[in-house]
Amino acid sequence: MPDYDMRRTIMVDTQVRPSDVTKFPIIDAMLNVPREDFVPDAKREAAYVGDSIPLGGDRVLLEPRTLAKMLDALNIQPDELVLDLGCGLGYSSAVMSRLAEAVVAVESDEAMAADAQTNLSDHGYDNVAVVTGPLAEGAAKHGPYDVIILQGAVEQMPKALTDQLKDGGRISAIFTEGELGTVRIGYNFDGQVNWRDAFHASAPVLSGFEAKRAFAL
Repeated sequence: MPDYDMRRTIMVDTQVRPSDVTKFPIIDAMLNVPREDFVPDAKREAAYVGDSIPLGGDRVLLEPRTLAKMLDALNIQPDELVLDLGCGLGYSSAVMSRLAEAVVAVESDEAMAADAQTNLSDHGYDNVAVVTGPLAEGAAKHGPYDVIILQGAVEQMPKALTDQLKDGGRISAIFTEGELGTVRIGYNFDGQVNWRDAFHASAPVLSGFEAKRAFAL
C-alpha cells in the first residue's frame, strides 16, 4: 500500500515550499487534501510527481508548484467567494475550500463534473458547488466573485468572465503564446482589470479561450 501521506509531505517540501510559497493556509491545505483521490485511478501512482497530470481532453491537474504559486499570489481570504474554472476531478476546488468561505467549481465535461461532485462530497468539502457548463461563461448567477482562477491556459480572456469579478477582486490564469506560458494576476478596480506577470508555467489551452484567428485571403 503506497504511503500517500509521506508522498504528500515530500511534495510540499520539495515542490511547494522551495517555490517561495510560505502562506500557512496553502501549505496546510496541500498537506491535507489527498491528491491521489482526485486523479483517474490509473494515475494514482503519479499523483505527487512534479508535472501536470492529464485528465482527458484539454484538461489537466496542474502541477503542485503552479497551483500553489497561483494561490499564493491570489491570497484568498476566509470570507471570500472563489470561482474555479476547469475544476477537473475537484482537486483545486478541494484545496481552495480550505482557504475560502465557498467555491463555485465549473466543469464543462459532464462526467468529470459528476466525479468532482462525488470526490468533494466523499471528503466532506461541503462548501463547494459544482456547476456544469461552458468554462468561458463562468457562473454569473452565483457571483460576483472575490477570486477567479482558471485550471489551464488561455490565449484570450473573455470580458464575460472579468465582469464577474467584484471590485477589488483578483483573477489568475496561464496566458500562452506558442510554447511559452506566463501566469498573470489581474486586479479589478472600477471595472478595469490590470494584469501583472507573476511567473512562467504551461498548460493546454482551455476550450473557449482560444484567440480569434484572422483569416487571410
